Amino acid sequence: MAPALLFLLGATAILQAHLLPDKKSVLLLPPVNFSLTATGLAQVLLRWEPNPDQEQKDIGYHVRIHTPQEEDYDTMNTASKRVAILHEGFSASVQTVPWDGHSLRPSCWVSAELKAPLGSPGTSVVNLTCTTNTMVNSHKHSRPYQVSLHCAWLVGKDAPEDTQYFLYYRYGSWTEECQEYSKDTRKRNVACWFPRTFISSKGRDTLAVHVNGSSKHAAIKPHDQLLALHAIDRVNPPMNVTAETEGTSLSIQWEKPVSAFPTHCFDYEVKIYNIRKGYFQTEKMTTNTFTVVTDDISKYSIQVRATVSSVCRAAGLWSEWSQPIYVGNDEQKPSTEWFLIVFMATICFTLLMFSLICRKCHLWTKLFPPVPTPKSSIKDFFVNINYEKSGSNETETEVISYMEEPGLEILEDSVF
Repeated sequence: MAPALLFLLGATAILQAHLLPDKKSVLLLPPVNFSLTATGLAQVLLRWEPNPDQEQKDIGYHVRIHTPQEEDYDTMNTASKRVAILHEGFSASVQTVPWDGHSLRPSCWVSAELKAPLGSPGTSVVNLTCTTNTMVNSHKHSRPYQVSLHCAWLVGKDAPEDTQYFLYYRYGSWTEECQEYSKDTRKRNVACWFPRTFISSKGRDTLAVHVNGSSKHAAIKPHDQLLALHAIDRVNPPMNVTAETEGTSLSIQWEKPVSAFPTHCFDYEVKIYNIRKGYFQTEKMTTNTFTVVTDDISKYSIQVRATVSSVCRAAGLWSEWSQPIYVGNDEQKPSTEWFLIVFMATICFTLLMFSLICRKCHLWTKLFPPVPTPKSSIKDFFVNINYEKSGSNETETEVISYMEEPGLEILEDSVF
């Protein structure tokens, strides 16, 4: 009996094990009451609740954003806030997933959607651009620097003539509407200026910009845009640029731009223009001094610009060049020397060409003919002496017979 009883107990245990569900095949239950809510400019709150029939131990949630841009992430919370442009709508899904490596199967997806706002196609603004700039804050000692914001855009191609646009920005929890607009010839707002904002001068958060509009003839479609601060921050030029020369050594110094970033957070470019020779030399620097060897007969123009280094934030825009300063000799002196050289060369060339023309055309002989040789009185004196000697010896000797001048032919015919 005992062996038979043990056999029955073993069979029962095996049967019960087969009847128990496999954990790997257990399907988790999906969350409930999934909703999407726009809580601010370009900001959405995703919220859901755990399934009441699901055991809450060792579970989490996987969220998938479908539009406007695909994104996947995991969380153990039942709410999530995302920053996204909303003028094209927003849709997402969520599912329950096992946490900490458990082998349970994820639940099915639960989805929700925010419809795109109403508006006629082609009526929203286009080519929206914005820049920020840091200035010294003379009003609040707690914030030594303040940030201005300037945005500009083009009117939609199908926007009615009476369309008027309005701009808002959101940074963190602060939202502000523009009060200073620039208008086109039809009195439509096409640019906006915030002299002071709540934007941090060293901030890393995303700036959200929203432009909507109104018209009597059509519904104007809104436009959202997300901007990274490092990509739109217009850095100020370096301050107090000075330069001095000592022999052939040129030393340049400057101070960091007006900025909340410290001195070590800047990269620089130095541009040296040789006015006499007409060429540029550009050097990149990480310090605020630069020394270079130059010649002592040229005049130089010097400019410096800056950008925030990648050591302190992501690479961004360069500043404008500083106002040029000049060192070296007067740039007019080399010009005078070159004029004298060219002038002398021209004169020499002219004289050479004149000489060649004269030789070729015999102009020199025509302009300056040879002068006839005058009669020599000394030669006549020697002829008379010879005749006197011949007469005293009573000889009939012809002394001079080679003279060809007319005046001497008479002497040749006189014989003693």
